[in-house]
Amino acid sequence: MIAIIGGAGYIGSHMVKYLYELDEPIVVFDNFSTGHRELVPQSVNLVQGDLASIEDLRGLFSQYPAIDSVIHFAAFAYVGESVVAPSKYYRNNLANTVNLLDVMLEADVKHLVFSSTCATYGNPVFLPITEEHKQNPINPYGRTKLMMEQMIEDYATAYGIKFAALRYFNAAGAAPDASIGEWHEPESHLIPLILDVAIGKRESIQVFGADFDTPDGTCIRDYIHAMDLADAHYKALKYLEGEKQNLKLNLANGQGYSNLQIIKAVENITKLKINFSMANRRPGDPGQLIGCADKAKQIIGWEPRYDLNEIIETAWNWHKRKFGGQS
Repeated sequence: MIAIIGGAGYIGSHMVKYLYELDEPIVVFDNFSTGHRELVPQSVNLVQGDLASIEDLRGLFSQYPAIDSVIHFAAFAYVGESVVAPSKYYRNNLANTVNLLDVMLEADVKHLVFSSTCATYGNPVFLPITEEHKQNPINPYGRTKLMMEQMIEDYATAYGIKFAALRYFNAAGAAPDASIGEWHEPESHLIPLILDVAIGKRESIQVFGADFDTPDGTCIRDYIHAMDLADAHYKALKYLEGEKQNLKLNLANGQGYSNLQIIKAVENITKLKINFSMANRRPGDPGQLIGCADKAKQIIGWEPRYDLNEIIETAWNWHKRKFGGQS
């Protein structure tokens, strides 16, 4: 049985959907601080609990003794927020992960797939970013994720945990059937913010930074579909079950798009005009992040299936259904 920590969140819920459709035995553990109960199918095992509580975690593993693997999504993940509220990030992302690791050891659970991030690399020295790129995060969010990787590796060395740390780039998109999708409160991610304008939920959006060293001055990101991420997490877990090697892998499409290019792509797909204004850069934002996922392709046989247009189309279908009054 696979325990999905943070399975009611954005990426976690896509992982749940992926595994549920494979008929894999799963249990979701979530405190619903940022996740949503309705993103988890009613028939899926669900434990409401908090990683800050050792007793909640012990309750999870005692209630479901068949758990033999964990996929860990439960971390705060807003770069800007981490800059102004670092204590929140160190407490939740670091201290609570220690709790999870300790209770996993108590329960003799030794397989862990960790949802990491390209933010551990910081400002890129070369592009596309490979796993050999120096990890030098420039914001507290990225630093906590790097420290989480290091903690997990220390536990692996000392206690025999087998792990995969998956450093993915900008998660986007929604389930192709529009049953689940991106839903943050408040929303801070570019594509859903643009889609808010498209459905009339907001009048315009701000684009942060027009003076980056990029062709149009706006920052460039590599977008990867949430279901592609779920597929990679599952393939990494299957690899760990059969191999002794721990993994640190990038998950990316390998192509970058600027903020203005994303706006234009949304306009093309929705056939709607998107109003936007330019604003100052946000603290902690690199100018370009483009990843190389060759290792993931070679080692676990993963290939991203969704291109940018499909990412936006699935996000748009979900957005209309959830926020636009369409079913």
